[in-house]
Amino acid sequence: MENKDHFKGLKRRLAFDDEDSGEVCRFKVLLPNGTSVGLALKDPESEISFQGFIDLIKDAYDMVKRQSGSFKRKRMIDWKNEKLCLEDINGVKTRSRIDLRRFKPHKCHILKLHDGSGKFANNFENMWDLTPDTDLLMELPEEYTFETALADLIDNSLQAVWLNDVNHRRLISVDVLESGISIFDTGPGMDNSDENSIVKWGKMGASLNRLYKQQAIGCKPPFLVPFFGMFGYGGPIASMNLGSCVEVSSKTKQSKKVYKLRLAREALLGNSGSECSWSTDGGIRDPLDEEIKESPHGSFTKVVILNPIVRNLDISKLQCKLKDIYFPYIQCDELSKVGRTITPVEFQVNGLDLTEIQGGEIATTNLHSCNGPEFTLLMRFSLKKEKISTNASGSKAPQIANARLKCIYFPIRQGKENIERILESLDTEGCGVGENFENYSRVSIRRLGRLLPDARWAILPFMDFRQRKGDQSHLLKRCCLRVKCFVETDAGFNPMPSKTDLAHHSPFSIALRNFGNRPQDKEKDVDIEIHRDGKQLTPLQLEREYREWLLLMHHRYDEEIDSGEDPPVLIVNPLNKKALGISSDVIRVHQALKRKELLWKSGQKIKVLKGAYAGCYKNNVYAIIEYFLIEGFEGDSGGEARIICRPLGTENGCELSVKGGTPSLNIQDSLSLPISVIDSGKCIAINDSDWERQLEKHNQKTPSRIDLLNVKQCHWLEIDGAFPTSLTIPAGQTPPEDIVAVFRPSSFEVSKVSNYLDQKDIVKTNLDMLMKVQYRTENHRDAKHINSLRIAPSSFKGFHGLYKFPLGVKLPHLFQKAGAYTFSFSTEHSRCQNYNLTITVVPSEKVGRWQLLGDTRFPSYSVRVGSCFPPLSIACYDIYDNRMSFTSIPNLKITLGMNEYLSVDVVKMKPSLSSDKLAIVIEDVMVETNGLDSIRPNYAATLMIYIQDESTSIPLECQVTPGALHRIEVSSRLPGKQLLPGFILEQFVLEMFDVYGNHVEEGLEVQFQLDGFSIPGLIGSKHKVDNLGRIDLGGLLKVTAGYGKQVSLSILHGDKVTFKQAFQTEKRELRISSIPEHCLAGSTLENISFEVIDSKGDVDGTFHDDEKCGRFHTLVVKSESHQIDDSIRYAFKHGRCNIASLPLPQIEGPLCFKAFHSRYTELYCDVEISLVHAPNVDTDENEVQSSDGKLMLLQNSPFFKNGNVGNLLALVKYDEGLKSELCKHGERVGKLENCLKTLNCWKTDIELYMSELQDSLEPDLVNDLDCLSTKEEITKLIEGRGHSAASTLLCSIAQGHWMDVMQDVVGVVALLGTAGSIKLSRILAEYLGEDQMVAVVCKSYEVARALEQYDHNGEVDSRLGLHAEATALSKSISGRFLVVCLEDIRPYLGGVEVNDPQRKLILPAPRLLSGNYPPGFIGYAVNLVNLEHPHIDYRTESGHGLRETLFYRLFSKVQVYETREEMENARNCITHGAVSLDGGILRKNGILSLGFRNPEIYFPVQITNVSPERKKIMEQIKEKQLELRTTLQGINVASEKLDRARHKFNRKQKQFQKYLDNIDDAINDTVTPSTTPSQCTQRLGTPSKVII
Repeated sequence: MENKDHFKGLKRRLAFDDEDSGEVCRFKVLLPNGTSVGLALKDPESEISFQGFIDLIKDAYDMVKRQSGSFKRKRMIDWKNEKLCLEDINGVKTRSRIDLRRFKPHKCHILKLHDGSGKFANNFENMWDLTPDTDLLMELPEEYTFETALADLIDNSLQAVWLNDVNHRRLISVDVLESGISIFDTGPGMDNSDENSIVKWGKMGASLNRLYKQQAIGCKPPFLVPFFGMFGYGGPIASMNLGSCVEVSSKTKQSKKVYKLRLAREALLGNSGSECSWSTDGGIRDPLDEEIKESPHGSFTKVVILNPIVRNLDISKLQCKLKDIYFPYIQCDELSKVGRTITPVEFQVNGLDLTEIQGGEIATTNLHSCNGPEFTLLMRFSLKKEKISTNASGSKAPQIANARLKCIYFPIRQGKENIERILESLDTEGCGVGENFENYSRVSIRRLGRLLPDARWAILPFMDFRQRKGDQSHLLKRCCLRVKCFVETDAGFNPMPSKTDLAHHSPFSIALRNFGNRPQDKEKDVDIEIHRDGKQLTPLQLEREYREWLLLMHHRYDEEIDSGEDPPVLIVNPLNKKALGISSDVIRVHQALKRKELLWKSGQKIKVLKGAYAGCYKNNVYAIIEYFLIEGFEGDSGGEARIICRPLGTENGCELSVKGGTPSLNIQDSLSLPISVIDSGKCIAINDSDWERQLEKHNQKTPSRIDLLNVKQCHWLEIDGAFPTSLTIPAGQTPPEDIVAVFRPSSFEVSKVSNYLDQKDIVKTNLDMLMKVQYRTENHRDAKHINSLRIAPSSFKGFHGLYKFPLGVKLPHLFQKAGAYTFSFSTEHSRCQNYNLTITVVPSEKVGRWQLLGDTRFPSYSVRVGSCFPPLSIACYDIYDNRMSFTSIPNLKITLGMNEYLSVDVVKMKPSLSSDKLAIVIEDVMVETNGLDSIRPNYAATLMIYIQDESTSIPLECQVTPGALHRIEVSSRLPGKQLLPGFILEQFVLEMFDVYGNHVEEGLEVQFQLDGFSIPGLIGSKHKVDNLGRIDLGGLLKVTAGYGKQVSLSILHGDKVTFKQAFQTEKRELRISSIPEHCLAGSTLENISFEVIDSKGDVDGTFHDDEKCGRFHTLVVKSESHQIDDSIRYAFKHGRCNIASLPLPQIEGPLCFKAFHSRYTELYCDVEISLVHAPNVDTDENEVQSSDGKLMLLQNSPFFKNGNVGNLLALVKYDEGLKSELCKHGERVGKLENCLKTLNCWKTDIELYMSELQDSLEPDLVNDLDCLSTKEEITKLIEGRGHSAASTLLCSIAQGHWMDVMQDVVGVVALLGTAGSIKLSRILAEYLGEDQMVAVVCKSYEVARALEQYDHNGEVDSRLGLHAEATALSKSISGRFLVVCLEDIRPYLGGVEVNDPQRKLILPAPRLLSGNYPPGFIGYAVNLVNLEHPHIDYRTESGHGLRETLFYRLFSKVQVYETREEMENARNCITHGAVSLDGGILRKNGILSLGFRNPEIYFPVQITNVSPERKKIMEQIKEKQLELRTTLQGINVASEKLDRARHKFNRKQKQFQKYLDNIDDAINDTVTPSTTPSQCTQRLGTPSKVII
C-alpha cells in the first residue's frame, strides 16, 4: 500500500475552522465545465443583482484558475451568453435579482451555472473541502488489515441504520469484487447542510458520530448500541486502505438529489502540503431506481471503493468473518420480549444474507456447548476520583464502564474434548485459528456487540484453577480449561484505533484482564462491583459460586469414558481419593480399556513422555499399568478415567483387596495418571527388551547407602572437610568447613575403603541429599533441631556425585555447647541406607563464670534474722557457658553487705556437693546481726559468696527482715509528776525490738490493754508499728481515770504481755465549810461553801468553770431521801463553789444529801442536817419568811388577830402545779443555754483552725476547694438519691447484687468522665441537666430493655429488672429515668486523633466572619471531658469509643468560652450551642438558659498541679467546712428551741407573778373588816379549796 506513511497520525477534530463573527452566506457554484467555486458573502444586503452575483462568481473562478493548473485544461465558459442563468438545488432557474434572504446564513447553498451551451458535467473539481488538521496525517493506525478496514466502513453503516425509525428498513449490503467494493446502507443519509454535510464523511476529525459514545455507556446487555465512533477518521482512512479511490453517494429523506463525493489517494497526497487544502471532486445526481427499491423510505448512503486491493480473497471466509464480528446484530434472541430470535439488521455480502451462513467460529462454538446453565456476571468498573484525567483534546476519559461475562461450558464427550471438536471443525471449514486445546483462546470480547477479532485472551484469573490446591483441585484443573468466557462491554471500554482489541493501557482493560487476581486489584485505580442474579458478590463469594458451577457442569455433562473391556470391581467411598486423583464416592476398577481404537490392559509396560502430566517435567517415566479407574456408576455423566501404574523401581504397587465382601484399593507408591496422557499421544507402549534395558540402567544408578569421605580423601580433594577421628571433643573445637557425602553403589565394600577416590565407588545420580543436624543434652532425651540443608550433587576435581555440605561457614559456633550432635544424611527418593554420625562435646577446661542456681520453690530470697536461707546451689560454667562438674569443695566465705560501710560475716553454713557433682550446695546459712535498722525500710542486702580465696564472688540480692517482737522500751521521758484526769501525754514513744536489738518491721500489729487511758480515733485494740519500728503515742494517750486512780498501759503480742507501764493520778478532795447541825424545817441554808483541795491541803484553783474556754466545773446537790432539785449546777470559781441559798424541806427529821463534782463524781462529800419544828415566837415578832424567800407581815395583821388564820393559809399556799411547770421550763432554758454556749465554743475553735489552714494555702486554692470533688464523693451523692435508677444501680454494684445484664451496663454518665476544673464541671453538668447526668449507659438496646419489664397491662412490673433490684435494696424507683444505648448511637465519623491517649475528636476550630479565631475559645465540650481507665479503652462492636458515641451524642459540637461576653461576641460561629465558665449557656436554635443553678451532681474534677501536701490541707479544710456546717445547723436549731423555751418560761413567769400579786392584794383586803374571805378568794380567781 504505497505512500501509507503519509496517512499516519490522525487526531480528532470536531468541526470546521472557526469563522469571523457576523452573518455569512456561503455558496458552492457548479460550473458547466466541471469545476466549482465557493463564495462567502459577509453581512450581505437583502438583494443583489443577477449580473453582480455573476461577476462575483467570475472573479472567484479567475482566482482559482490562476492557482490551479487543472482549471486551465477545462473548456471556456461563455460568460456573455444571453441564456446565462442560475439553477438552485430544486431545479428552479433565475436571471433576475437574487433575494439573499431566501438563503439561510452559515449554510453552504449549491447553485448550478448554465452558460447556454447545453453541456453540463456530472462531476465537479474541488467541490468539497476535506482539509483536516495536518497533524492527523502522522498517526494512521498501522494494524489495518483488509477485514478490519472493511469492518470500519461497515461500522459507519451500522451506526447509521441504527438511527432509523422502527418502520424503516435497516439494510447493509456489501459487495466485494475485484473491480470494486461497495457498501450500501439505508441510513438517514447526508446532504449539503452544515449539520448533515457529506463533507463530514470524508473530512478527518469532522464526523460527530463519535459524540454518540456517551449514550452507549450504561446501557443494558448485550449493549447493542453501535455508536462505534472513536477517532473521527474511520471512513477516509479505511477506504484508502482498501483502494486508491472512493466514491460516496448519499441522500436524505428531505433532499431530492443524491450528493456525491470522490476521494482519490493520489490527489490527496499531492495536496497534503502545509499550505494546501484537500479539495475533492463531487457532484449531484438523481437517485437510481435500484437505490429507491432498496431504501423505500428514501435515504441511503453508498460507498464504492475503486481499484480495490483484493488478491485471492475467499468470499466464504470473509462472510464467516463478518458474521462473527456482527453476530448479535444478525441473530439475537435478547431483544425479543418472547425470547424469539430476531434479525435487528439485514446483512448481505455479495447478495447472500449472513443469516443463511452456517460456518464461522461463533456458530461452530455455540453448536458444541453443553446447553447448560451459563455463569453470568454483571460488572461495573469505575475510576477512583483521584485517577480521573482528561485526554489530549481536553474531554474527560470515560469514568464508568460496564461489562457482562458469560461463561459457557464445553464438556468432554466420549473421551474427546468438545473444544478439540470446535478446532477440527474450523480447520475443515478453512477458518482455522492455529490453536490447540492447551493454547485455545478462552476469552472472546465484544464492544457494543461488535467482535474485537484480535482480543483472543487467555483464561481470566478468576477462571483459572490450575495453581489451586486442596480438595478436588485435580478435577478443577481439568474442568476450568473447558470453559470459554464471552465478554460484552459498553462504550466505557476504549478499543485500539483499528478496533481489533481493547486498548492495552486503559485502566478498565487492565482491570478486566486481571480480574480475579489475589489481591483482586493489581491496579488500584479502578473499583469493581460484581453482580450475579441480582446479588452483589465479594471476591470470595465469586470464587465459591464459580467453583460450584464448574463442578455442576462437570457432573452433568462430562462423559470421559463409559466402561472398560472387562467386568468392573465396584468400590464405594474409597479412603484415599486425593492419591487416586478422583472426587466421586463410587469408582469402577477395570484391568482393560480401549482408547483411540487401541486396547490397553493391566501388566502392560508403558513410557510416559516428560511433560505429559504435572510432576513429570524432567525425564520420561517408565511404568507398568495396574488398573484403570472410572468414576461413578455405568451411564453416569461426569465420570473421569485414571490410569494406575507402578513406576520402574517401585516395589510397593497398588493393591486391590476384598475383606468381608467389601473391596478396597490402596495405591501405595503407584501413580495415578489422567487418561488424557493416552489421548495426547504421550503414553507409549514398549516391549520387554526396552523394559529390561531401562531396568538395567535403573539398577546401575540406584545407590545402596550414604557414606562420608574421611580426612585424607577430603585432603586429596583439597577440601577442609571431614569430622575428627575422635567422636568426643572439647567444647569450642572448630567444625570442619565442609562435609562431603556420597552415594555408594551396592558393590561397594566398606572394608576396602581407600584414602584415594575412585568414581566407581561413587554413584552419579541427580537425587537431592538432606543433612539434618540435631542436638541433645545429657539431661534431655528429645533432640533439638539445629539445621537442615538439602543440596544437589556437584562435580569437583573430575569426580561426580559429590554432596558438599558447608558446615564451618554456615555453623561456625556449632561445637560450643556440650552435648551430643547427631548428623543424619538421607534422601527421599531412594531406598538406600541412611547415614548417622554422633559426636559428643564435653565442657571446656577454661572457667568462664560462676552462677547461683535458682530454685522455683524460692523465687526470691527473703529471710528473718536468726533463720536460715534456703539451700543455695552454685554452678560453674566454662567460657562457652557449659556447666562443669566438681571434684572437690572449694574454699567458701560468705558475708552480708547491708550498705557500703557495714557488712557482717556469716559463719553458720554447711557446704556439700550435689549428687551429680554439678553444683555446690550450701545449707543452713544463718545471718545474725543487730544492724538491720541501717537498711530500713526495704531491708535490701547483698549476700556475697566468695570462692577460692575471694578471687571470685557471687552476689545474691536478698531481703533480711527483723525477727519477732522480743522487748519494748519507752524512749521518751515520762512525766515527773502524777497525772491529772484528761491529761494527754505529749511525748510517749514505744521502741519495738527483736531478740537481736533490731527494730521490728513496719506494720507489725500489737494489742493494747488500756486501764484509765484512752486513745482517740483508735478503732479496736490493735495498733501497727510505724516505719521506724516504733509506736508514737505522743499527743494521743489521754488519761480518762479520775483523781486518785491507778492507770496502766499493757501491750500484748501473740497473747503474751510484752510491755506494761503503770501510773498514779493525783488525789483531790471535795470539802464543805461548817454548817449548822440543826435547821428549821422549811427554812433555807444560805452561803454554803465547797472547795477542792489537793494532797497538800491547798485549794486547787484549776477548778474554775469557764464555758468560753471549754472548762466545765460545776457542783451538783442530790438527795435520795428528800426532794432537792439536782438539775441545778453550781459553778466553781478558782477551786471554790458557793451556794447562796438552799431550800430545806418542811418535813422534820434528818436530811441527808450528797454534793459532788458534775464531771468527776469521785470528788464528793456527804452532808447530814437535822430538821426541827419552828418554836413559838413572841407577838412582837412580825416577820416570817415564806417558802419563796419573801417576808410577810402576818402576826400583827388584824386578820391574824381576828382568828382568821385558816383562811389566810388557804390564800398564801403556793400553787404547786404552777410552780412545777415554771421550774421545768426554767430548767429547759438552762440546758439549751448551756448547749448553745458549747456549740458556739466549737464554732469558734473550728473557725480558728480553718483560718490557720487557709493561711498556709494560696488564695486561688482556698476559693477552689471543690476541685477535690472525687469520684467517690459524687458516687455517694448519687447513692443518696434514694428513688433513682442510678442510685439503685450503684448500690447494687457496691453490694455485689449483680443482675444478669449488669456486666453489659457501662455505668452512669456523671462517673464516666472527669473535668479539668470545677467551673467546667459545673457548667457542663448544668448544660446537660441532672436527668442526663444520672442516665444509665448500656452497651445495647437489649440490655436496656432488660432493666425494666412490663405486665400484660403494659404497666411496669416491679418484680423484675432494676425495680426488683431496688426492692431488694429497700429502695424504690419513682418517675422516669434515662437509659443510653451505645450501639444505637450514630457515632462521629470525622475521625479521632490517633496519637492522643484521650482519642479526642478531630473538629475544626470555629472562625469568625473575618476568618480569625474567636477570642476566649477554649475548645469543644466533647473533647474537654477526660476519660479514665477502663472507660478510655471501651469500644463498641463497630470499634467506636465513648467519646465518639456517648459524649458526642450529649454535647455534639458545643463550644466552651472563658467568659459570657466572649461567648456572645462569637455567636456568628456558634451553631450547636456554647457555654462559658462564668455561667453563660447558649443552646442551639436561639434558646438561652438564664438564671443560676448550682448542680449537686457534676463530673469529678481531676487536678494535676497541686502537691500532695496541699491536697491534704484542702481535704482537711473541706472536712472542717462540713463540720462547721453541721455545727451552724445545730446552733440554728438550738437557738430556735431556746427562743421557744424562753417564750414559754416568760409566759409562765408572768402568770406566776400575777398570781403572787393577787395574793398581796388579797392579804391587804383581809385586814379590812368589810372584806370577807370569800370575796378575797373570788378576787384571786383560785379554787375555794386549796390543796396544801
